[in-house]
Amino acid sequence: MDLSYTEHELAFANEARAWLAAELVLPTAFDSLDDEFNWGRNWQARLAEGRWVGIHWPFEYGGRGASGVEVAIFNMEYARSRAPQPVNRVGINLAGPTLLAHGTEIQKQRWLPNILDATEIWCQLFSEPNAGSDLASLSTRAEKVDGGFLLTGQKVWTSYAQYADFGICLARTDREAPKHSGISYLVVPMNASGIEIRPLVQITGEAEFSEVFLDEVFVPEDHLVGPLNQGWSVANTTLAHERGTSFPFKEQVVHEVFLDELYALARDTSKLSDIEIADGLAQAFVQLRVLRLHNQRTMSRLAKGIEPGPESSYVKLQWTEVTQQISNLALQIVGESSPLSGRWQRQWLWSKAASIAGGTSEIQRTIIADRLLGLPR
Repeated sequence: MDLSYTEHELAFANEARAWLAAELVLPTAFDSLDDEFNWGRNWQARLAEGRWVGIHWPFEYGGRGASGVEVAIFNMEYARSRAPQPVNRVGINLAGPTLLAHGTEIQKQRWLPNILDATEIWCQLFSEPNAGSDLASLSTRAEKVDGGFLLTGQKVWTSYAQYADFGICLARTDREAPKHSGISYLVVPMNASGIEIRPLVQITGEAEFSEVFLDEVFVPEDHLVGPLNQGWSVANTTLAHERGTSFPFKEQVVHEVFLDELYALARDTSKLSDIEIADGLAQAFVQLRVLRLHNQRTMSRLAKGIEPGPESSYVKLQWTEVTQQISNLALQIVGESSPLSGRWQRQWLWSKAASIAGGTSEIQRTIIADRLLGLPR
């Protein structure tokens, strides 16, 4: 495992760090989700001007043609700057790479530029009330009609649906076909007639997610991505990027910053003498160092042109456990009797979703048992 950067990679890291330091003005607290969204849209447009959005995309489509190692480096520098996540991340990380792999040239020219600068916002219409982890069990259907499809069904856990211009959607176009067949991949105009969006209020009190009801929504024929009835293979490209390499590198740095801040808070409130708090800080430090080593191994593999394998499930599981541990530790330091408001209290509430988002911990353990340990199914 090579833990050092090449001269080119070091220069790339320095360039990214210098640009972020010069351009980023961190926002104050937002009054509403609308304010946060509008700030994020403007910030992403500035990122796009500097070609710091979708850096892994080919240069001719607005990216930098960055390598996997450079993507990991940028995500670490971005996290270290403490900049908020790009508001159009579904478009950047999921829809864009899928269109690059499976879209027609007309589709790429139409949609890709507006994804990068957040002119058009995208959402993901995959999960359903009875098809989450077992996504191939989806029941949303798309009936072929003259000039396109009529889409009917229900989707759930859709981030930023209320702001989205387009949604990438999986729908069943052949109800007689086997489970993983007969599914097509559609780009849905979110302003189309027949769409109803209902916000889902999270435990934090925010409503980033929504459920989306589709009642004979017309989707033009040229919004089909990939061949008809072969959307599952197209979706695998989306899912591969959803559980790709950027997430663990970013979260590693985010939680290292969290831990530094928690240590300072414990010191300033004279709680380092509390054995449980001191042990918790030490344990979190060790876990984050283990996570860093796994990420460095992944980076070394990327440098050799080797894509991450099932070991990424272990990294996801490690991150889930450490974020929940650090969040619990934060409440111990702040004081468990404090009201559930404030930054650390919100982080504690949000951390409850970590064992579900991006693939549940149960699924990650199953992948580890099956593909890494070779245990019986």
